[in-house]
Amino acid sequence: MQAIIDQTINFVKITLANAETGHDWFHIERVYKTAQTINILEKGNKLVVELAALLHDIADSKFNNGDEEIGPKIAGDFLKSIGVSADITLHVQEIIRNLSYKASLGVINFKSKELDIVQDADRLDAIGAIGIARAFTYGGYKNRVLYDPAIEVNLNMSKEEYKNTTAPTLNHFYEKLLLLKDLMKTDAGKAMATQRHQFMLDYLDQFYAEWNGKK
Repeated sequence: MQAIIDQTINFVKITLANAETGHDWFHIERVYKTAQTINILEKGNKLVVELAALLHDIADSKFNNGDEEIGPKIAGDFLKSIGVSADITLHVQEIIRNLSYKASLGVINFKSKELDIVQDADRLDAIGAIGIARAFTYGGYKNRVLYDPAIEVNLNMSKEEYKNTTAPTLNHFYEKLLLLKDLMKTDAGKAMATQRHQFMLDYLDQFYAEWNGKK
């Protein structure tokens, strides 16, 4: 098993060498470690959890013209090439296919304990101190304004609207990040999300105070 994981780590590092910094190897590594931590308590299939965590962003659709199948395909081709069994490969592909927040805005026809574990780990990396840093990093990458009080938060976006939004980065807190705590599936994920969620609320209080010249 360790040989498979080592080969996968090497593949991911090479593939994501020039990735946007919010979705680079360090993001993958954090999700991988968090998934391992959650899985100690949840006791999912260790190989499926670790492979899915490592490969979940191997080709993020938002950096590939919205293609939501390129990630599962690249992951599947790689796992097949190193001799991973068909059932493990298909499970990993389904996790990648159904992991993202935007996927949850559509119809989900696949469920597994391993999906819950990796999804919670990925969502935890989107909140808290690192989540805030990643949000503004991606906002800068897309040349979005930090905040514009005239642009209202949209809490009823369709999947397509979410994929194509150009709203200020601060809106993203309300349209996704602050919603993630209540979407956690595992007990370990819920516990970790509570503290990270509060950190974001405290950050927003400080942000608005500074924006309005109060502090």
